[in-house]
Amino acid sequence: MRQLKKILHIFVSIIALATTVWAQDAETVVETQPAVDSDVFLQPVVVDGEEIFSVRGSTALPAEERADLVTQRIVEVATRNEAPSVTMRVERSEIGRSIYADGTLVTLTTEADAEFEQMDIAVLAQLHSEAVEQAILAYRANRTDEAFSHGALTAAIWSGVFVVYFTVLLWIRRRLPRLVARIVERRAKVLQEATKDIVQSSAVSDLARFFIRLLIDIFLFTGFYYFLSFVLLAFPNTRSAAELLIRYVTNPILGLLSGFVAYLPNLITILIIAGLTRWLIKGTHLFFESVEQGVVELRSFESHWIWPTYNLIRGGLILIAAVICFPYIPGSDSAAFQGLTILVGVMVSMGSNSVVSNLLAGLFVLYKRSMNVGDRIRVGDFYGDVMQIRLMETYLKSVKNELISIPNATLLSSEVTNYSSQIDGKGLLLHTSVGIGYEEPRKKVEAMLVEAARRTKGLKNSPAPFVLVTGLMDFATVYQINAFTTRGSSLPLLLSELHKNITDVFNENKVQIMTPNYEADTADLKISEVEWDEPLAHEVAVSTDVAEAKPS
Repeated sequence: MRQLKKILHIFVSIIALATTVWAQDAETVVETQPAVDSDVFLQPVVVDGEEIFSVRGSTALPAEERADLVTQRIVEVATRNEAPSVTMRVERSEIGRSIYADGTLVTLTTEADAEFEQMDIAVLAQLHSEAVEQAILAYRANRTDEAFSHGALTAAIWSGVFVVYFTVLLWIRRRLPRLVARIVERRAKVLQEATKDIVQSSAVSDLARFFIRLLIDIFLFTGFYYFLSFVLLAFPNTRSAAELLIRYVTNPILGLLSGFVAYLPNLITILIIAGLTRWLIKGTHLFFESVEQGVVELRSFESHWIWPTYNLIRGGLILIAAVICFPYIPGSDSAAFQGLTILVGVMVSMGSNSVVSNLLAGLFVLYKRSMNVGDRIRVGDFYGDVMQIRLMETYLKSVKNELISIPNATLLSSEVTNYSSQIDGKGLLLHTSVGIGYEEPRKKVEAMLVEAARRTKGLKNSPAPFVLVTGLMDFATVYQINAFTTRGSSLPLLLSELHKNITDVFNENKVQIMTPNYEADTADLKISEVEWDEPLAHEVAVSTDVAEAKPS
């Protein structure tokens, strides 16, 4: 923590210095100087992994080189003898205060150092002298036999702790994954039965076993990492390596934790906004549930509008909450985050033209009342019952029991024929055409067509069926029979029954139907004179085989 405080102090000092220089440059509008690396200006002096003070540098002598030189001189003085004391001396020089240890020049405190520390140069030089003295004495003390024994004992204790830690984790690694896998597999069998074997319980248990082992392996690696760091920290010669190891892992973790603590107020704000949004969504859901159950009545509000409208309101609330929360997201004000947001927005806008058009078309389809769920409609070549109307697409079930998905943009731009909507109460007008030769009396043909319509169940007798003459062709007159029906969902079946009855009535009256093509008169009429009620060829063969198989 002491090292972390020093780093934070140095970082804050650099930021303050840079801010001051930037402000002065902005006010005086002087020539901008080329940017210089921060290591040129400031670098800590480190002895045995401990920072004793920081030194300023210049372009001629960067701070890193100056700090290394001071460290080298301190180590040289400390290794010269094993005396329990050091003779320190501070002398005035032309550029500052020279600090001597046992008659050897160790460092020079300059006016720039005093200006940076905002202290009198004499006071700062005395502090540097005391820091150098303590570093030399500590360096000598850490290399005595007693210190080595203490380090070895510390390393042995850490080794014992790690052995116990390692043994316990290995024991847990052998047993805990199997235990968790059995529990997960037992619980996942219910999910497997519910999804009809789409989700396999064994696969879920294997995944749980993998994650448990991964977590334990992470704990093992972390324990070994810190064990190695603490063992190296116990000996002065390897303390710098230990400090390096700890700095690479612990400092980033501490930085993340401190950043998380600093972010807590924004996180609480986001949680409050999310909670309020969730409460509003629940209230909206309860309101539309009441509308669906009839507790709340909305005039001119269709029942199939309820949940699409709820989804629109919910999406709007979530979008508003996201916009409000955006400034509280970490890094939202950074140029990188803003650039990424713009890039994502451009990619979405370029790739979502059809999505947006279908979405807007879905709103028109939902609210323009052209059709409802359950209606039988025709859209181009598609014919079937409306199963579901969604924002992006509409689902039809054809008369062949096929599920058809039609994009709402296509639905909006096409002609839609609704066979289930009631306009004036008469129903739909079912019609079909036949071509009959000119030799047949018109009134006879009309009477036969009306009789065929009357025989067809599902066609209304009031209003009465009627016949239109829709064309005079080269060899035939085209008659169209029209009849009303309220069974719009059964149009193909009704039309088939009508065709059957037309064929039967015209055969009964010996009138030849000349649709679709007619080339020449034949000697005999092309009609069926007898009512067929015989078995088919394959049925006759089966009957013969059965008769031959019976014993005589």
